[in-house]
Amino acid sequence: MIETTADTIPIQSFKTPQGGPMTAYLFVPYPLDHAPSQRFRFEQYLAQLEAAGIRCRVSPLMSPAMYRIMYQRGHFFLKAAYCAKALFVRLADVWRARGCDICYVHREAFPIGPPFVERLLAWLGKPIIFDFDDAIYLPNASAANRFVEPYKNSGKTAAIVRLSDTVVAGNPYLAAYAAHHNERVAIIPTTIDTVRYKPLARERGPRDRVCIGWSGSRTTIAHLRLLTGVLRALHERFSIRIKVIGDRTFAIPGVPVEAQDWDPADELKSLSDIDIGLMPLPDEEWAKGKCGLKALQYMALGIPAVCSPVGVNTQIIQDGVNGYLASTDAEWIDRLSRLIQEESLRQRLGQAARETVEARYSVAANAPRYIAVFRGVQARVHSASTVMRGIA
Repeated sequence: MIETTADTIPIQSFKTPQGGPMTAYLFVPYPLDHAPSQRFRFEQYLAQLEAAGIRCRVSPLMSPAMYRIMYQRGHFFLKAAYCAKALFVRLADVWRARGCDICYVHREAFPIGPPFVERLLAWLGKPIIFDFDDAIYLPNASAANRFVEPYKNSGKTAAIVRLSDTVVAGNPYLAAYAAHHNERVAIIPTTIDTVRYKPLARERGPRDRVCIGWSGSRTTIAHLRLLTGVLRALHERFSIRIKVIGDRTFAIPGVPVEAQDWDPADELKSLSDIDIGLMPLPDEEWAKGKCGLKALQYMALGIPAVCSPVGVNTQIIQDGVNGYLASTDAEWIDRLSRLIQEESLRQRLGQAARETVEARYSVAANAPRYIAVFRGVQARVHSASTVMRGIA
């Protein structure tokens, strides 16, 4: 049975097979099915872990109400009250985790201050699996929460890595950082559930305009602004639609933009309306830690993506084979113009993109690796216990 300590999240049940059972306590920041960082990292594997005999108890730090308010501007005192309550949630989690075999930490157990939760778990002798998919060891805070940046203590990531039995990194760039502090590092990419994400058949009329789209959040919308000039030039040259998912306030003066907030109930339908997906990134250290989620979402739906050649994008995208890479405005305009004008090119690159995700970036392809990480920690703990009993 998969459990959660949040009263507002329903308990989900899965049948646990006989043989080799173990329990894992998952310390995660966000409510289930709310944040891409979680949905496309561990949440998609909960059923597979349970089926493999790994009983998971999931404890989100934030309630849905807290999550809704934390990334809005203002509300200082309400945010402080939520954080104080969250501190007690985490202390209670440490107490509950005493009866579990393994503790899993996604990104960090508590966002402010030193890694006191991880240190308590280590003191209790609990092996930790630490999973991260961003360069969280670099100073960073959302625009709505700049006031907490001095207290986030990004340097604690190295301490968490050292305290962990095993580290799961979302890409080789993050893995290289982790390897400086821990010898056991597994690379498991951010993945897509290709059973749920399927290309949808679309009826196209002769007057339908090609839709160029971007999906993200208000914390990453600045990346799309890098293409303001490109989108303006394309609008002037072609009769296209521009769709933005994740920030309904986004606008380009003089250019029609269909902007909307992200809606989990409408996610696949909204994405499937896009003909060409965008993933611009600045060439900086934080962006190099990104795991290519936007591109993978487009690609799983058979939508060709045009991406900046930054970080893992250069491994996901084979330029001209399953998508395009573009650095300068001229390159962006050239690649996008080709795709706008050639439907057969969009279809060819989109099919190759889907095949790439199925082979390398799908839940089905990576579930055995996730399970192997948990079982590997269990085996080491069992071996250590056997040795200690022998010594005694």
